[in-house]
Amino acid sequence: MNPQAKLISVTSLLLGTSITISSNHWMMAWVGLEINTLAVLPLISKSHHPRAVEASTKYFLTQATASTLLLFSSMTNAWFSGQWDITQLTHPMSCMLLTIAISIKLGLVPFHFWFPEVLQGSTMTTCLLLATVMKFPPITLFFLTSSSLNPTLLSLMAIASAALGGWMGLNQTQIRKVLAFSSIAHLGWMTIILIYNPNLTLTTFYLYTVTTSAIFFILNTINSLKLSTMMTAWTKIPPLTTVFMLTLLSLAGLPPLTGFLPKWLIIQELTKQELTIMATTITLLSLLGLFFYLRLAYCATITLPPNSINYTKQWQISKPTNILTTTLTTLSILLLPLSPMVFTIS
Repeated sequence: MNPQAKLISVTSLLLGTSITISSNHWMMAWVGLEINTLAVLPLISKSHHPRAVEASTKYFLTQATASTLLLFSSMTNAWFSGQWDITQLTHPMSCMLLTIAISIKLGLVPFHFWFPEVLQGSTMTTCLLLATVMKFPPITLFFLTSSSLNPTLLSLMAIASAALGGWMGLNQTQIRKVLAFSSIAHLGWMTIILIYNPNLTLTTFYLYTVTTSAIFFILNTINSLKLSTMMTAWTKIPPLTTVFMLTLLSLAGLPPLTGFLPKWLIIQELTKQELTIMATTITLLSLLGLFFYLRLAYCATITLPPNSINYTKQWQISKPTNILTTTLTTLSILLLPLSPMVFTIS
């Protein structure tokens, strides 16, 4: 991809995100989301592969539909209330349409169908953007309108996302699809607490972003896209593979790693709200995700490939591990001691 075109796309991506998260007017928020969509499309289709073109087409159609619904929701609310303020969402129909629009943009169940396919057709760097940066503006809109949304609808979508994200990730062999369903399951955790403690939703998103970014950077370093190639990852950079296993377990939410912190806080908050059944249900559903994280960790660090497979093993590749990967992996593993401070903030 042309460096100038890449610079324009990345700059537009940052601009669209900044406009959306800092705007107080529905029209400006919509403009920021549209800039984001147009900026990321060249990054998805830059490989000129049919699967990449298919992914960019699916992404454009779903995001255009979601943006249309969001604009219709804001116009309906302005028609009945005379307000274009994001925090003044009062009309029930507008609240319903906004929930559907943001759910499509995030990939919440039952609007998740586009997300795994788009990630499968994109490069690792673009997948990282789609799984983290592109979700920040919709999450921010959910945060700003959390007091107006329907808690029953959000809870049902959250439970369904956690269930389907864990269930569909069990039989996947492509790592990008596994991480896509992992993202859907984590979105369920973020959504279920949105009504009761919006700050905790943002905290969960930040920690998810750190951990997922570390995993994508490691996968980009060892150049693994599916489970069969991950079986020889330990021969390339053995220390990095060990850290990769710990990062996967952190994303699964095992103590004493960083990923346990948001789940701990969410379960505690749901219990405070006397939603014990809901907390128990989503905790049990997280065991599905734990299974395929353990499967990835097992393939990366423990499994030896059978000798009948005809390929050359790569030993100690010269590709260096950059400082960003080291920083993100450290944060994704060792942040649990900060939990008292997070408790105070939440």
